[in-house]
Amino acid sequence: MPLQSNRPVLWPGLLLAMVGAIAFSGKAIIVKLAYRHDVDAVTLIMLRMLFALPLFVLLAWWAGRGKAALSRREGVAVAGLGFSGYYLASFLDFVGLQYVSASLERLILYLSPTMVLLLGRVLFGRRVATKQMVALAVSYVGVLLVFGQELKIEGSEVALGSAFVFASTLSYALYLVYSGEVVQRLGALRLTGLATSVACVLCILQFLLLRPIDAALQVATPVLWLSLLNATACTFAPVLMVMMAIERVGAAVASQAGMIGPLSTIVMGVLILDEAFSAWIAAGTLLVLGGVWLLTRWR
Repeated sequence: MPLQSNRPVLWPGLLLAMVGAIAFSGKAIIVKLAYRHDVDAVTLIMLRMLFALPLFVLLAWWAGRGKAALSRREGVAVAGLGFSGYYLASFLDFVGLQYVSASLERLILYLSPTMVLLLGRVLFGRRVATKQMVALAVSYVGVLLVFGQELKIEGSEVALGSAFVFASTLSYALYLVYSGEVVQRLGALRLTGLATSVACVLCILQFLLLRPIDAALQVATPVLWLSLLNATACTFAPVLMVMMAIERVGAAVASQAGMIGPLSTIVMGVLILDEAFSAWIAAGTLLVLGGVWLLTRWR
């Protein structure tokens, strides 16, 4: 009789993490496609969040079954995290995508682990080792390579778009820095459901304040279908897949598998959006991925 191994089976968790990362990366592709139909960022993000809201409310309810109601302090924390991590970060990202390629957007967003490290130093005085600084430098050199190439080809609007996406990454990094204690009390799925529901409501209110209601009825039909796809396949489903992957293989392994995300964005950008691909983009991407890999390894 063959001996049975006691090692856990890793491939289901790895597959979930990889598919989740690819699905997350598809968001930028869908947004760029929607912008071809003369829709603005305020309306587009409202449609995405309108379709996603029922799903995240259901997630929050399901994850909170049998648990105590939120205290006032927890409610304030959830509202703040929802504003920073999902509303502000998403809106700034959508605005930035009007000016930069999906490839550059994904590389900038992938800098979030480096920003978490720097925020830990600035806000809490945490020590940053020399090796970690090297990893940071490698990642940022990679982004600057791609940024410089795109700036040369597309012009000054790339700088504006990159600034918006960088601000989006910073906003999400703040969410990651401050969410740790709340995650321990509420659980990752419940916090995600609640915080994203807050963001959905904020995006809808933003639209109602800045646009006439009939503006949503005047968008092209493809925008509605793209927004529905974005809300389900590129927003809600990846959240569940990544959470399930972390549960099976741990955050570190799931993070490593998630490195396929920027690569998939570049491939989809070239094949679907006809975005340019060059040796500079390839080199920049490898530097960003290598820097983040070194950072996670050395932490």
